[in-house]
Amino acid sequence: MQQVRFGATGLKVSELCLGTMSMGSSAWKGWVLDEPASAAILRHALDLGISFFDMADWYSTGRNEEVVGRNLLKMTARDSLVLATKVYYPMSDDPNDRGLSRKHILASIDRSLERLGTDHVDLYVIHAYDAETPLEETMEALHDTVRAGKVRYLGASTMYAWQFATMNHVAEIHGWTPFVNMQCQYNLLYREEEREMFPYCASRGIAVTTFSPLARGFLAREAAATARTAHDPYQSFYGDDIDREIARRVRELASRLGIGAAQVAMAWVSGNVNRNVPIVGASSTCHLDAAVEGLALRLSAADREWLEAPYRPRDEINDQNTRVRPRAHAPD
Repeated sequence: MQQVRFGATGLKVSELCLGTMSMGSSAWKGWVLDEPASAAILRHALDLGISFFDMADWYSTGRNEEVVGRNLLKMTARDSLVLATKVYYPMSDDPNDRGLSRKHILASIDRSLERLGTDHVDLYVIHAYDAETPLEETMEALHDTVRAGKVRYLGASTMYAWQFATMNHVAEIHGWTPFVNMQCQYNLLYREEEREMFPYCASRGIAVTTFSPLARGFLAREAAATARTAHDPYQSFYGDDIDREIARRVRELASRLGIGAAQVAMAWVSGNVNRNVPIVGASSTCHLDAAVEGLALRLSAADREWLEAPYRPRDEINDQNTRVRPRAHAPD
């Protein structure tokens, strides 16, 4: 697997990132894999050449970092890995154990490092925008994690472009460490980041990582829903007439090419003019194999245009706005 430059930084990452939300403890969510099954997928990811792994303290309430960190560090050298984790969501009932306050950030990075079994993370990502904490407080605290050597680079996820740009502006005017990464949802059914977020990131040399390339599995659903998708609240984001028509086209193209729908959906994201590193989740090694196959697939311009044709704008999805209004019907 190729290593690609991470935005304008000198960091190199594998062209595919393994998202590990499905690894940790089944006690947290029924579809989450416990350690033995998680370890097998991590081993396979390394064998495929994946070196970039995405975690969060909130996943399995910390168990995710323990399982992923412990097993990866048994399997390969720390310096060969690019480890990312996140901070924001509640970790307990304590009102200070959440958000992006200085107190929570500085406590959270220490706890994450202890669980991971390393003295630094390569990428520390804020999981969402915190409207209750002054931006100066958040950005200075994040800068201090870098100055302390606990974090190499900073990233952000799931917010409006103006919020992201404002946070980076605050960092720049104070001489603090800016974000070099935006992690956002992007797939054939959700393309709203093409309006403002992608152009902003391109203009600033900010690396883009994209999650949910299969639209929470909607684009690959050629059988019954999985245990995860059956209980995923985000499934309500997808399923209107336009989504179904695009999914039908994905399946039709996959049939013509003699491959799976997942490979087509992944190929559309990875080969996009909006350069990005897809983050793929996996609950089995075959899911990883399909993602890698999709990464290697190059869709023709005509096929891409045909897949995209039914799309119509929809509400942006983030923590401040999770409702999706109905759209116009897909064209005949």
